Amino acid sequence: MPQVTIGAAYIRVSTDDQTELSPDAQLRVILERSKSDGVTIPPEFIFIEKKGISGRKAENRPEFQRMIAIAKSQKPSPFRRLYLWKFSRFARNQEESAFYKGILRKKCSVEVVSVSEPIMEGMFGRLIEMIIEWFDEYYSVNLSGEVLRGMKEKALRQGYQLRPCLGYNAAGGGKPYTINESEYAVAERIFREYYNGLDLTGVARKLNGLGLRTKTGNRFDRRSVERILKNRFYLGEVIWNGITFTGAHETRPSITSIFEAVQNRLESEYRPLGRREVSANAHWLSGLLRCSVCGGNLGYNRSNNPKRRPDFFQCWKYAKGVHPESCAITARRAEAAVIESLRQVISTGQVEYEYIPRREETAHDEESDLRDALARLSMKETRVRDAYENGIDTLEEYRENRRRLNAERDELTQALDLLHKAAAPPENIPDSHEVVRRIQTVYDLLISPDVDFAIKGNALRSVVKYIEFDRRNDRISMRYYIS
Repeated sequence: MPQVTIGAAYIRVSTDDQTELSPDAQLRVILERSKSDGVTIPPEFIFIEKKGISGRKAENRPEFQRMIAIAKSQKPSPFRRLYLWKFSRFARNQEESAFYKGILRKKCSVEVVSVSEPIMEGMFGRLIEMIIEWFDEYYSVNLSGEVLRGMKEKALRQGYQLRPCLGYNAAGGGKPYTINESEYAVAERIFREYYNGLDLTGVARKLNGLGLRTKTGNRFDRRSVERILKNRFYLGEVIWNGITFTGAHETRPSITSIFEAVQNRLESEYRPLGRREVSANAHWLSGLLRCSVCGGNLGYNRSNNPKRRPDFFQCWKYAKGVHPESCAITARRAEAAVIESLRQVISTGQVEYEYIPRREETAHDEESDLRDALARLSMKETRVRDAYENGIDTLEEYRENRRRLNAERDELTQALDLLHKAAAPPENIPDSHEVVRRIQTVYDLLISPDVDFAIKGNALRSVVKYIEFDRRNDRISMRYYIS
């Protein structure tokens, strides 16, 4: 009884080829060819990628990777011939094509056949196959440039191709976008709330409180609100890659009638990025205050009119419209609370603190070098494993590489352990009396009117790790430390 030859079929549909056969058509042609060759293709050896999977990178094609894994699962491979409709279905990257075909042919004894590109046997046939692969790669690389040129031409002809903004849906075929009524109502609300007096943060906070979301389903913040308010698509203009034209999509007076007034307010109230002057030492508490709800820093805000509204600290997440609740405290009250906490420690002599050993600069550099070496070692281990799984290295070579890398890892780990032991806390850790003494020094600096913010801030950081403000319970907690 003659032995049955088992084959396999790999099918991928390109989204950029207008002459492409459907998956069913490709499979039909392949099965007809395999039958005439006397090769049987079982259903479990038919590998079909989902529509739209790119052929540019083999690692992004799950069915391709499964096919290679099955071919390598035993020697010889469970199938002896792989049928393709075109060589370009296998790969459009000549380097990857040669690599994986080498695995199939040399390691797995699998013949790769294109049913629509018959190739003669021998050296000249292989040369023609390489020429086909080079052309496919050129086509793939050139395609991106052609697509960009096509998009530019489409824009010049006033075709729609940008991502729809909040309130619109794409119609397809370059046609004008249509209004999404539920989303457009949100866009109208954004323009109306800002026009009526709310600032960007207030608008974002109000939208989030109502459970409304952006086009992508995220919570609103001041930046997303600003982008919508500045988007001239709502005014009827279409802008793509520097090309601007008056669109034919529907606009409504609810936005167009107040659009320019909104732009004038934005321009007057919000300076362009880079023009705002920020002091590195805005306040000696800057960077130390934290929000008890979200852990975010409380940013310092200097008032333009201290008589009406004093300087204050506010959770930055709330300021951006993300945090639902305000966590603000006036600068004067925060200063008084911190100084009072220091005074109580000095008067009672009681303080809870954390010991943080000082690290020498050289020791820190050495630890960084060791951790970088361990990270590079992990990358080497990944490459060694990939080389084995892809059939480049034998099992013996893989074992030897693993043994060498494990020995190197043990050596680096031991060096890191020794470094940590050398940096272990000394037996003479400063006691609470020393902590109180240092706090006294900091206290004296903070209450002195002749000391600038920079010195006060550095002094406070030498004994305080962070300060947590709990607005609900109106409480400030100090986390002391010593090194």
